[in-house]
Parts: sequence; C-alpha cells; structure tokens
Amino acid sequence: MDPVTAVAAAGVALVAKGALESAAQEAGRAGWTSGARLIERIRARFRGDSSAETALDQVTRAPDDEGAQQELERLLAAHMLLDRAFEDEMRTMVAEAAAAGGKGAQVNAALIKNAQVFNDKVEVKGDWNVS
Repeated sequence: MDPVTAVAAAGVALVAKGALESAAQEAGRAGWTSGARLIERIRARFRGDSSAETALDQVTRAPDDEGAQQELERLLAAHMLLDRAFEDEMRTMVAEAAAAGGKGAQVNAALIKNAQVFNDKVEVKGDWNVS
C-alpha cells in the first residue's frame, strides 16, 4: 500500500472512530479533539465536491459501513494527491492522533484492515492464528 493510501485509510479510520465516539457521547474525551479537527478539516477540503461531501457524511452517519469507508478513503486519497499541502496536513493530523494513542485516540485495526501502520510497539491479546 502506498503512503498516501495508508494515510487516507488511517484518516478514514479516525473519522469512523470519531463518529462512533460522538454517537456514544464521548466527545469530551481527549482523543475526540483530534478526531473532530480531522473531520472538520476534511469537510472544509471537500466543500463543493458533492460526492466527497456525501462520502464523508455517510461514514459519519454509519461508521461501520465498509463500502462508505472505502469510498471515503478513495476520495480522500485523490484529494491528497491533488493538493500537496492538504496531504501534509492529513499526515500531521493522523500522526498527532496516533501520538495521542494513550489518551483515547487509538485506531482500530479492524477498521483500517490492510493498511500499513508503523508503531514502535505491537501488543496482541487473545488467540492468534495465521494461515
């Protein structure tokens, strides 16, 4: 997976996580601040692109919808490729959210599926079967 797609996937995972936290009335948690900022920045970038706005709204309304997540990831990556400054902002915001990991902004691996995530430490709990 190329770096832009990996950042887009992590960004979408954070958008979905933010939507889930908001729905669960957790907006006051420290991790939500990064998620809210990310969603608002993406919303501002997508302004005027109706398909991109719709994709973002679908993920915020139905964070578990994998099809909506994939569409948002595709559109986010496309916008990042078109605007280098926006790509840099997304990289920074995703990195900040990851750095706040101990404060509630963890990215769920089930949401980002096969994206490459670079961490210093990886912990696995439960049974692990590799085939």
